[in-house]
Amino acid sequence: MNQPSFFKNSRTFLVLLAAKTVSSLGSGMTSFALILWVYQVKGTATSVTLMALFAYLPSIAVAFLAGAAVEPLDKKKVMLASILAASLGTVALLALNGAGALTVGCLYAVSAFLSLTSAFQSPAVNVAVTILVRPEHYPRASGLESMGDALQSMAAPVLATLLFTTGGLSSVLTVDLISFACCFLAILAFVHIPAQPTQPAPSSLAQSALDGLRWLREHPALLKLIEFMAFVNLLAYLTGFGLQEAMILARTGNNQAVLSVVVAASGVGTLAGSLGVTIRRRAPKRRVRAALVACAASFAFGDTLLALGRSTAVWILGMLGTYLPLPYLDANLTTVMRTTIPVPMQARVFSARDTLQFCTIPLGLLVGGPLADHVFEPMMQGRLGHALSLVVGAGPGAGMAVMFVLTAIIGTVTSLVASRAKAFDLLG
Repeated sequence: MNQPSFFKNSRTFLVLLAAKTVSSLGSGMTSFALILWVYQVKGTATSVTLMALFAYLPSIAVAFLAGAAVEPLDKKKVMLASILAASLGTVALLALNGAGALTVGCLYAVSAFLSLTSAFQSPAVNVAVTILVRPEHYPRASGLESMGDALQSMAAPVLATLLFTTGGLSSVLTVDLISFACCFLAILAFVHIPAQPTQPAPSSLAQSALDGLRWLREHPALLKLIEFMAFVNLLAYLTGFGLQEAMILARTGNNQAVLSVVVAASGVGTLAGSLGVTIRRRAPKRRVRAALVACAASFAFGDTLLALGRSTAVWILGMLGTYLPLPYLDANLTTVMRTTIPVPMQARVFSARDTLQFCTIPLGLLVGGPLADHVFEPMMQGRLGHALSLVVGAGPGAGMAVMFVLTAIIGTVTSLVASRAKAFDLLG
């Protein structure tokens, strides 16, 4: 079907996407400003990765039950309730900062609360998109979702840095609250999600949650793919998504302007990849293989350039290399999931997927920061470090650069090997 047909038949999805993008922009600005605030206070890689840890761990911990809880509920009401709850977290940060009582511990606690709200919102949104978009348009919808993420990724760091340096953290938090309000009102007024048939209610919430895991066990090829992506997430959050900001701040003497420009480049890369996914007319013959090749490219080009770079220009290329392939990865894997899983089971199975696939993210974040601060950074002061400095340079952040080199090699090789696995051919 042609592109105009997609936009004509997916208006509600587009409204939902626009609302999500506005909300994500505000949340992205807050997340970036909080990284700047924490690094100013603590000045360590561990402090930054711990903030990310608290932003992920609670949602992963409850995702297994959250999908089962959301399954029988009105998905629109779940999204609205999640937005309201998240706005309360932002109000708490604003009040604490205004009273001069904001501490790193408070920030971690609020991040954990916000993470819990996203655990319920995510399965509701996933099912809503499946319902609102025709199956033949799933890849294009995924491309547009990535495009929304790209737009906020480009704008959030720059806007957050501008507001943070001129008006302080409170100005960023105020904009975040405005974005929540816009998102809430748009979904309330313009998003209607048709009711779908549901399966008979299980005897308990735990039983319902286990149904999603049982479904995956009955489809071993999909389960193996999820397990491999869990390994990929471990590598990605050990360095790339966990230490990017800390490494660049360390290598630039806490230059927030440079960091904002480099991080904004991630949005440019995601946008370019999303446009490619959205306008592509022919689907790859082997979606899983295409996704894993894109994963290998992200490690090979992104992590390598970020590690070897010692200037803003090279780091920008590294961010482009990391993020440009990701929409191809996400669109192909999401399409496989949406076309394989029955709609009445999707919230449970997506949540079981999230639990398994993302459970390694906290481990990567928990290990990556201390490894950087207590192993690799001190290592660069010895003989081995002097030898490695010929490749990655010297000074603060060089140890983290060595970690990026290691994950680049491991991630590239394992992704290419997995892309040739015959078991994944069954998924398309």
